[in-house]
Amino acid sequence: MSLKIGIVGLPNVGKSTLFNALTRSRSADAQNYPFCTIDPNIGVVEVPDERLQKLADISKSGKIVPAVIEFVDIAGLVKGASLGEGLGNQFLSHIRECDAIAQVVRVFNDSNVIHVHGKIDPRIDREVVESELILSDLQTLEKRLHKAVADAKSGSQEKKQYAELLSGLKSKLESGILASNIDFSADEKMQLRDLHLLTMKPVLYIINIPEDELKTFDAKKYAEMIGIDAVEKIIPVCAKLEAELGDLNAGEANEYLKELGISETGLSHLIRTAYSTLGLITFLTSGPMESRAWTITKGSLAPQAAGAIHTDFEKGFIKAEVIKCEDFIRSGGESKAKEAGLMRLEGKEYIVRDGDVMHFKFN
Repeated sequence: MSLKIGIVGLPNVGKSTLFNALTRSRSADAQNYPFCTIDPNIGVVEVPDERLQKLADISKSGKIVPAVIEFVDIAGLVKGASLGEGLGNQFLSHIRECDAIAQVVRVFNDSNVIHVHGKIDPRIDREVVESELILSDLQTLEKRLHKAVADAKSGSQEKKQYAELLSGLKSKLESGILASNIDFSADEKMQLRDLHLLTMKPVLYIINIPEDELKTFDAKKYAEMIGIDAVEKIIPVCAKLEAELGDLNAGEANEYLKELGISETGLSHLIRTAYSTLGLITFLTSGPMESRAWTITKGSLAPQAAGAIHTDFEKGFIKAEVIKCEDFIRSGGESKAKEAGLMRLEGKEYIVRDGDVMHFKFN
């Protein structure tokens, strides 16, 4: 699976600068005026995973294939976007195609960079963007609720419960609560799935701050500043610094980060948080042809992991040979790990763990 994250926010908060830095490109126009991004820019970014190189060295792999994330740079939303303001409906449809939303919130002050509201207010900026997502979902919900209420008059308990579910969701959205923050049961989530609600998507908050604040960044302080409780969803990024790092090779970038006293790039932090928030893990395959990372949902069974490689592998799944990545590396490869009794044969009920090196047997 390939993860797709939509980068959203008000105009001129640093979205396109950040996109260019993340994707090491100049494909997104980053001019100093609202709506300089109209069509979404899409960039594919490799997920950093130092385990892959170690596996490739041991297996003498011909190539390394990392997992990837697609970032979509979506034009700046403005108040009234759900009603079509600022080409809003078009922009909202681009968000609908993403797995998660990364909202860029501007904290930096720069008199040379226009703010669409004339002043920096991170909480209001977040609320404007999320209000437009909510209003868009309410339009979707109104149509479905009208039909559900009519259907419930048939006396069917199931249809009555569905109408009550939609009605309760409508009340929560009207009070400003995102659907992703509502505690739905697994069955209720399935019932709401075909509505493709924007507010059901997980949200990460990228706080675009000045470079000198990165070392002392306090996630709790910024969570309070933008008015959310989920500290773990706060990601500090200096888009300007990320752009500078994008012009350096990996070695130079690491040296620069050391000089600044920063442990990782904003991109690495964003990817790590996205995987955690979306409940994703990586399993690995390694051999002479290639060493590759595969992204799956946490809790996936071995046949589902096999299906990530090819649907035929899932249909004809027999067994999986599994070695922990650290055992594979420490032993010096598959055959030596097997000799040391570190390879396990797992069946259809095996829950795949992050870092499992797997080889599938299928019919």
